[in-house]
Amino acid sequence: MCGTNLSAERVRAKGPVRTCTGSTWFRQPIRRNVVPVASTGDIREFLMSRRARLTPAQAGITEYGRGRRVQGLKREEVAILAGISNEYYARLERGNLRGVSESVLNALARALQLDEAERIHLFDLARAAAPPSSGAPTGRPTGRSRTDVRPSIRRLLDSMTETPAYIRNARMDILAANKLCFALYAGVLAPEMLPLNIARFVFLDPRAPDFFVQWDSIADDFTSALRIQAGKSPQDAALNQLVGELATNSTAFSTRWARHDVRLHQTTTKRLHNALIGEIELTGDALELTGDGLTFIAYTAEPASQAQQQLDLLASWHADADTTADLDHATTPAPARSEDH
Repeated sequence: MCGTNLSAERVRAKGPVRTCTGSTWFRQPIRRNVVPVASTGDIREFLMSRRARLTPAQAGITEYGRGRRVQGLKREEVAILAGISNEYYARLERGNLRGVSESVLNALARALQLDEAERIHLFDLARAAAPPSSGAPTGRPTGRSRTDVRPSIRRLLDSMTETPAYIRNARMDILAANKLCFALYAGVLAPEMLPLNIARFVFLDPRAPDFFVQWDSIADDFTSALRIQAGKSPQDAALNQLVGELATNSTAFSTRWARHDVRLHQTTTKRLHNALIGEIELTGDALELTGDGLTFIAYTAEPASQAQQQLDLLASWHADADTTADLDHATTPAPARSEDH
């Protein structure tokens, strides 16, 4: 998955970002000219892609005759369904959402049959397109992703001794994790590796498909999460660089990025492969720490299930390893002090 240079929509990058030999990675100097990942082009392609997936029958429109040339709905059909003029919808689909009202956005969402995640994304794109002083339809705080974790949150994380958990920001940087999570992600995640961008691991590390058993689903989820964040924070330079890096070096990412798919991520089933306990299926729940701009991810297993037994084994092994390390440290004699004569 590494070493391949690919162009991506509106993301311009020159030169390879990373090269790899086996599992060792080296960062190379790079010149980047990355434009914001949310732009008029993103608005246009999002609306066009949602329009193209709807058939007239799904929209309740009766077709007369044959020879329909357009995949999905026509622009004028969307305009009729939304109760706006053809000219106004054409302007919106060209990527010009400036000044659009909340009622028009809601009408568009209904006409295009957007789900909750898509509707939120449309409103985020409109807010990002609005001048700072105009007041967006759904004002949300935006900006750079957080890179710090409050001490109280770290204490909460560390207190969860039987549940693997970690904290990440919106850019997919894992900022903190507890001991059981480090054990579950052994070989992938370690304290000295933090912060670690899990999206880079998924798309640029050849070990990822072995670790994430359902890799395709994981790849879809991470691309969707980054697409949502791009709509919220189009001026986030670090996010733009990350998207450029992934799109340039991963066909799997650039293909998914072009689809403009978005979805909400509250809970999901993940199958991971751990060297000690083998393949394990866990439920991952995402809890938003709204005031911090962070997400708390915790993995659980069904009570009395095989997965719970595997987690218990992993926790026990890790506790024994810690105890042994503590005993070794306690019984190691201190170095003799030299005496001056």
